[in-house]
Amino acid sequence: MPQVYIVGAGFAGQTLAGEVRRKAVFGELAAFLDDDPEKIGRRIDGVPVLGPIHDVAQLLRIQSPDTAIIAMPSAGREFLKELYRTLKAAGFIKIRILPGISQIIEGDAHLIQTRSVNPQDLLGRTPVTINLKESLTYLRGRRVLVTGAGGSIGSELCRQLLSGGAARLYLFGHGENSIYQIDRELRLLQEEGVGEKATIIPIIGDLKDAQYMDYILGRLRADVIFHTAAYKHVPLMEENPVAAIENNFFGTAHLISAARHHKVSRFVHITTDKAVDPISIYGISKYLCELLVLHEAAENEGDFMAVRFGNVLASRGSIVPLFQKQIEKGGPVTVTHPDMRRWFMTIPEACSLVLKAAGVGENGSLYLLDMGEPVRIQDLAEQMIRFYGFEPGKDLKIEYIGLRAGERLDEKLWSADEIPEPTDISRIAKIRKKTTVSLDLAALSQRLLPICRFDPQQPQCYRDADALRAILQEALKA
Repeated sequence: MPQVYIVGAGFAGQTLAGEVRRKAVFGELAAFLDDDPEKIGRRIDGVPVLGPIHDVAQLLRIQSPDTAIIAMPSAGREFLKELYRTLKAAGFIKIRILPGISQIIEGDAHLIQTRSVNPQDLLGRTPVTINLKESLTYLRGRRVLVTGAGGSIGSELCRQLLSGGAARLYLFGHGENSIYQIDRELRLLQEEGVGEKATIIPIIGDLKDAQYMDYILGRLRADVIFHTAAYKHVPLMEENPVAAIENNFFGTAHLISAARHHKVSRFVHITTDKAVDPISIYGISKYLCELLVLHEAAENEGDFMAVRFGNVLASRGSIVPLFQKQIEKGGPVTVTHPDMRRWFMTIPEACSLVLKAAGVGENGSLYLLDMGEPVRIQDLAEQMIRFYGFEPGKDLKIEYIGLRAGERLDEKLWSADEIPEPTDISRIAKIRKKTTVSLDLAALSQRLLPICRFDPQQPQCYRDADALRAILQEALKA
């Protein structure tokens, strides 16, 4: 029978050990592996604790069906990298990890939360620890709507929201399959005891339909909205600029209008570093969305705010999954430019910080997550190649493909007209603008509308991408 070794004999590891014994999901529990001298040599519920990990791993006789489960949710990235190398060298093919999210740190660990180790588990900085159950008290008994709930950010927000005690969790999106998947995943998590028993309601809809958005918010009576839905792929949106403005700008405007009409008390908009001094259609659309939210805050009784951050590791369509596929097919791994840099954080950390900021955020505020130091994309590519056991340049070639439309070598987290000010929350700053933006959003909307929606009085305007670009360029220069 396959053997299971749990790395980490702390509370999380012991909780998992109980589940392994009861369910025999991955095999028979063989031992804990740990570096703590006070635990090594003991037995916990009859299971031996072996260590130190690096030394004892060399002595284990690992068979291919055997599994190692890393149950050390507070471990730093450098430690995890070394641990992963140790387990691979010991012969483990199946290595799973219990992600380092706050529900687990608080002791609420479950086998269903474990998954195979991914490159992003070993990349970037060590995420900040957020006490989610404490942070989400403002959502207890409330009705919470997440737009783009099937996306990378939206789905992780939903996973973490399970711990918030919300009465209802609305999963809103226009992608049938992605909403189906997150709906089923959340229900499975609940069945296994993760989080609290919020009523989960999947909703298929389109932000571009203003009448529907007003109708559905009237029916749902949501108290809080997390708005993550957007078209996000920079080069793709450069080729489809009308779709980007129609979905991102007008979709957000429709959602805000419906939220105002139905008196939503808290509206949290997720924005991006590409909205800073934007040069891409995607960036411009998100910049305009920031202005929409902040303008609404001045007119609305509820709390309307935005949270800005850079890239997240392993989001759909991001560089990490692309590198993964390129490595798996034998290369080459394509890098835009040897000097291109981006800020990265893990999706769980970004979402925990968003939820924290939303709970204490003030109406009309724009918050910025601390992204740490920018990472060279080439360095990221080389780390991933090594993760899969290859040597960059020797086993797998790195190929430079040049900047694509809408891309720049370095992104900014704030503009020259903005000042990031520290808050009482670790890794969250508040952006203060030096001057007031004078852009007339209502007038801009009227000019863009016949391009995005057919007007029989102006048929020549419909889907005119050149006219759209010219209008946006003129508006941003004003």
